[in-house]
Amino acid sequence: MDGEMFFTIVGFKNYHGLKPFKVGGLLKLIKDKVNAYDDEAIAVEMRYAGKVGYVGNSTNTVFRGTMSAGRLYDKIADEGYAQIKFIGQNSAIGKILSKEEVDILKEDPDCDFYYI
Repeated sequence: MDGEMFFTIVGFKNYHGLKPFKVGGLLKLIKDKVNAYDDEAIAVEMRYAGKVGYVGNSTNTVFRGTMSAGRLYDKIADEGYAQIKFIGQNSAIGKILSKEEVDILKEDPDCDFYYI
């Protein structure tokens, strides 16, 4: 992956709202290949909360400067990891973690990485 890739998290109101989100929190991204509404859907999960939303995939849901699920879909594996970088009153933005960043997380046996 070249450069930093940011994305907008949407649909959290259908789950736990913004309550489980904290800056620096670890996210697991999972391609939702059986999603009836979006062929490029990417679900977002967190430790303790399970599914917390989806990666935005329309011009109405993606913040300027972030990538849509469609743009990310072919750039990540079936599962990937990200961190929450920004939280607003009604939104959250995550950053895709590089392999090197994930490897550093794996060094801590108590990291959320092992529990998502």
